[in-house]
Amino acid sequence: MDHERKSRRIGIVGFGHLGQYLTEMIEEQGHQYGLELAFVWNRNQKKMEGKVRKEVQLEDLSMFVERCADLIVEVAHPQIIKDYGEEFLKHADCMAGSPTAFAEQGVDTKCREAASRYGHTLYIPSGALWGAEDIQKMANRGTLKGLKVTMSKHPDSFKLRGHLQELKESMKGQRAVLYDGSVRNLCELAPNNVNTMAAAAMAGHTLGFDCVQGSLVADPG
Repeated sequence: MDHERKSRRIGIVGFGHLGQYLTEMIEEQGHQYGLELAFVWNRNQKKMEGKVRKEVQLEDLSMFVERCADLIVEVAHPQIIKDYGEEFLKHADCMAGSPTAFAEQGVDTKCREAASRYGHTLYIPSGALWGAEDIQKMANRGTLKGLKVTMSKHPDSFKLRGHLQELKESMKGQRAVLYDGSVRNLCELAPNNVNTMAAAAMAGHTLGFDCVQGSLVADPG
């Protein structure tokens, strides 16, 4: 019977806006859906004070195994998946909210192999990617021939690295195409901004990070 079903234990990695929302919803409504918190981790522990029950706060992420989570939800930074993704998938299902991490082929390979070997599932949320399911269906059928995602934002919304940051600073209030090319290369230059493009590259798996194209436009409006 439903009331006898074991609750699914959820670990939250990251306590920004999304992490806080997920934590609050699971605490308030999780019992209705068979969910409970296994742990909540954030790089800055003080941010959780007064907002997360002490007993579910996790100080050291490397100790996540002790909390026996069934699903670990990463909503922090792609570096978390690079550092812990493989280990997460050895012990639990994992939802990666920072799919730009998988632009590194080694990270992608290790996580997929761990999921397969240990019988767990790697979830990639579609987020703002409208049509993600259709893209995946086309890839599965072999009918996806090309895919390009264009993202236009105010320059202040971008957190960029390397020459893209220099280009943004030099645009002097003008609309500019900062990047146009493969999503794989873009993920390293704008890891916090192009998760939607990374999700598209994974949904369109027959094209992947090398052949799915991304265009980044800075538009002051």
